[in-house]
Amino acid sequence: MPPNKTRKKKFRDPFFDDDDSTKRRKVAADEDQDAEIDSDSDEDGKISSGDESEQESDKETADEARKRLTDDFRRKYLESAKKEKEQRDEDGEGSDDDEDEGARDSLLVQKLIKEQQEESGRIRKNIASRVELGGDGGFENLVKHKQCVTAVALSEDDVKGFSASKDGGIVQWDVESGKCDRYKWPSDSVLKSHGLKDPQGSAKKQSRQILTLAASSDGRYLATGGLDRHVHIWDTRTREHLQAFPGHRGPVSSLAFRDGSTELFSGSFDRTVKIWNVEDRTYMNTLFGHQSEVLSIDCLRKERVLAAGRDRSMQLFKVHEESRLVFRAPASSLECCCFVNNEEFLSGSDDGSIELWGAVRKKPIHILRNAHALLTDSKKSDLKDNGKLPNGNLENGYHHLENHHCSSVHSWVSAVTVCRNSDLAASGAGNGFVRLWAIENETKDIKSLHNVPLAGFVNSMAFAKSAKFLVAGVGQEPRLGRWGRIQEARNGVSILPLKLS
Repeated sequence: MPPNKTRKKKFRDPFFDDDDSTKRRKVAADEDQDAEIDSDSDEDGKISSGDESEQESDKETADEARKRLTDDFRRKYLESAKKEKEQRDEDGEGSDDDEDEGARDSLLVQKLIKEQQEESGRIRKNIASRVELGGDGGFENLVKHKQCVTAVALSEDDVKGFSASKDGGIVQWDVESGKCDRYKWPSDSVLKSHGLKDPQGSAKKQSRQILTLAASSDGRYLATGGLDRHVHIWDTRTREHLQAFPGHRGPVSSLAFRDGSTELFSGSFDRTVKIWNVEDRTYMNTLFGHQSEVLSIDCLRKERVLAAGRDRSMQLFKVHEESRLVFRAPASSLECCCFVNNEEFLSGSDDGSIELWGAVRKKPIHILRNAHALLTDSKKSDLKDNGKLPNGNLENGYHHLENHHCSSVHSWVSAVTVCRNSDLAASGAGNGFVRLWAIENETKDIKSLHNVPLAGFVNSMAFAKSAKFLVAGVGQEPRLGRWGRIQEARNGVSILPLKLS
């Protein structure tokens, strides 16, 4: 029997066997550590796994993927060659020299190959060092909401944006002009005909408070979730409600579409991640593993989902292989997470730390502490170096420095985001600033770029694919509760223009 098949059978994750509910019970921490990782590990925390089973599983779609990539490359090449020829003809630089044509074609092919590798995540785009603040150098108000904004998302072409708030408001807006179109909830009878179930358990009545949203990459669907324990699907073209997916036994806290598909992942306070097919309006599977509320999830093109929760763990579910990797953080709770690329990801913690992780290590590659330390008003004038905060060795929760307060809810890292497949990242909290970071490729350090003022709790952020702007959803309260309040904050969406030098 081939060794990889034996290995897969031996380390099969019991949480994916739905037929036996007793296998979902909590396990002791020391036993869980061995059972959760589908690979062997050494004392240094490295995961030594050849992932042969993953390669075997991908053989079914390898030919289709190769054909798709080849067709995309051929199309891009023809379009680029046509544009370049038209440009040369307009400039009067046409030439019949075959050697010149060959050299130009070679450069064009190299450029397209690099772009395709960047898009697929095989190499990281180095843009952080070129990023400068555009406009007036600060955030501009784009969209107003009545109550705290809990989630923002952008369309694939960066033209449209979506935001949701605690009052149940869903707004679709134009990035350039700020023009808004609001979604209207249908009547209760229509919602029930679309699949809505009556409240169960501790829920006494239906609530339209929204905690999360996600937009599909084809621009056709918008998914929202919140306290009513349902995943709602909307048509972005007509802004009409299409479907309500029941099934979660707790509030829906996070949503993510898989790139290039209508496959949707939903994370919930019921400690599970569910998979839905939006196109077919069907439930597909449930992923178990977290021992507490799931607070944040993210997904790229691969059939993998990253989930972080209050059990201070981040878990990478490999759906096709029915396995998962578990990463333990030193913080008491991981508030947010996102992919940097297929092999690296970021998380934000309630102790004010930002962690950089790699897929082959159980421990963080780098921990940035005091990312959003709260400064007292009397010390704000002491900021130097373009307003950048110091990042020393002070642990969060220590208060022997007068001007740093790190244990406050205002310093919890409530949102992290990355410009896809690049070294540019951003984080937000309630300390009055959004911070831009550079993820170093060689040293794996996280270095500060810009510190931009923004009053309020930054509950959600999204970079434009082109890195031309950053949008942030801001509120007077945190996304998941009311344990803090900033009265002077404006509930709404703010945009930060960026430019590449």
